Amino acid sequence: MYVFRAWHSMPDEFFDADGHPVNAVHGYTRFLCELLERAQPEHIAVAFDASLTSSFRNAIYPPYKANRDLPPPDLERQFVQCRAITEALGVHLMIDHSFEADDLIGSTVWNLRALGWRSVIVSADKDFGQLLGEHDEQWDYARGLRWGPAGVHEKLGVHPHQVADYLALCGDSVDNIPGVPGIGAKTAAALLTHFGSLDTLLDRIDEVAFLRLRGAATCAARLREHAEQARLYRRLTRIALDAPGASTIDTLLRRTRQPDQLETLCEQLRLGAFTRSRLRALLR
Repeated sequence: MYVFRAWHSMPDEFFDADGHPVNAVHGYTRFLCELLERAQPEHIAVAFDASLTSSFRNAIYPPYKANRDLPPPDLERQFVQCRAITEALGVHLMIDHSFEADDLIGSTVWNLRALGWRSVIVSADKDFGQLLGEHDEQWDYARGLRWGPAGVHEKLGVHPHQVADYLALCGDSVDNIPGVPGIGAKTAAALLTHFGSLDTLLDRIDEVAFLRLRGAATCAARLREHAEQARLYRRLTRIALDAPGASTIDTLLRRTRQPDQLETLCEQLRLGAFTRSRLRALLR
């Protein structure tokens, strides 16, 4: 996400030694430097998507993310360079062709929670709300906002364990998941507050028509008609917890830095003097 943000926000005035655009790399590198300087994490990982079309979700639902344009070659090249910067700084990198970055993060959070560790997920993406345990946090770095499980309920009206069900009901236009027709965010939250889960809701559809909801009868009819689609959508909205994420805390320790590789990258990417000095400081 941060690479895409840099791609769209940085001016088109940065080029590498071969004349290719590197605005996204410059923006991402500045972000990563600031994060490492500010948070000074002892344990950290960065997850990348390998592709927009190769995850298990595309296999079970071909329209998944079909509304997104594939990255142009200039951006694809920069993803590779961003990964190289990440590794040169000794940060653990996660990427997989069958699972998305969200799944790698989710599996890491799940694995480490079992070992007694808490996690901070650096992202504003609402999908990650489903991963927050009692002591975990989500950090919208750009806005300087942090929240735990209670913050998920404040934002969405549902608890973390209900987020995947919530998105299956009301849909997620970002990922091209339509949801159940006619059910918006407020109705989805109200239904899950009453029934607790999507499975219970679908088992007790007959009760929906008698709820104090606007258009309750129509809502019940649409749920009955689209029950199987809702279950399918939940397979898309639920972050996988069996992906090849980090399974030990030592995996997330900053590894030996690679100064020679970093210097080569700085030259190739034509990074400015200030950014180079920040990167070198982070090698110590």
